[in-house]
Amino acid sequence: MSEVSFDIAGVPIEATFAEAFDMKATRLVITADDRQWCRDACAAMCGFGTSVIACGIEIAVEQELSPKATPDGRPGAAILAFAVSGKELEKQIPRRAGQCLLTCPTTAAYAGIVGGRDVHSKRVPLGKTLRYFGDGMQISKVIRQTRLDLDQNEVAQDVRYWRIPVMDGEFVCEHDVARVDAVGGGNFILMGRSMQSVTKACRAAVDAIRPLSGVITPFPGGTTRSGSKVGSKYPALFASTNEAYCPTLRNVVESRLPEGTNAVLEIVLDGMNADSIARAMDAGIRAACMAVGDAGLTGVSAGDYGGKLGRHHFHLHEILKGGA
Repeated sequence: MSEVSFDIAGVPIEATFAEAFDMKATRLVITADDRQWCRDACAAMCGFGTSVIACGIEIAVEQELSPKATPDGRPGAAILAFAVSGKELEKQIPRRAGQCLLTCPTTAAYAGIVGGRDVHSKRVPLGKTLRYFGDGMQISKVIRQTRLDLDQNEVAQDVRYWRIPVMDGEFVCEHDVARVDAVGGGNFILMGRSMQSVTKACRAAVDAIRPLSGVITPFPGGTTRSGSKVGSKYPALFASTNEAYCPTLRNVVESRLPEGTNAVLEIVLDGMNADSIARAMDAGIRAACMAVGDAGLTGVSAGDYGGKLGRHHFHLHEILKGGA
């Protein structure tokens, strides 16, 4: 990779790459009678879903949907969920759906991935598991429908729905939803002169990423301060603090912080494919740099772990110069 100097709005972009890894993903569409119930359901469903390190799953709202874009013509949202294995995804999704969607008034749950790309044999249970809450009074029906697949092609297929009796009427959900191969752990690191400037830059980045489809930023506010490295001095941990980017340790470790850096935050991305992560990194980094310039940021870097973490490498210079 070229070491030629490169900057945006005067902010130096380090000649490094973000290292990401393979994951399994699924998309759910949640609807409700009104926007508030939908948001309440999504907030519960996505809670404790920042990192597979301890949460088992990384999950967040991909985008809110208008009634015209949902299967039942009600306010909705698309949720993306990522796990390190299909088995873990198949465990986490019905568990969260049962506790967070089935319980939330007026909600319904639908598959957000249909047809195409050989998704029929790789399924995550929804109604298949949740139906038993109906205690034998649940009802199933198969309907022939035409919907859009991942490539926006119309696909005609038989869809099984479950109607589970609850105290506000019925909880309607699909039998299952497809899971697909995906990419997790894309990232970029924003280094700044103050916490205020880095906060402004991070929020600008997340705002720029939010409208993009196929990608989420699962940490609180889309941002994490606890950037980690692979491995630890403690055998029980496989990740620990990334001391090279901790301002308080600059005089006791081999620091990677530019002069004048007093705060660092990282944005981590999961995407349905590598292209969606590259687009999000491009949009996020540009927005962050333009928001505060070199008066607020001292540089932009990324989590490069020497190939220890994953096979997907997102080179900052290539992405930002249009090479990715």
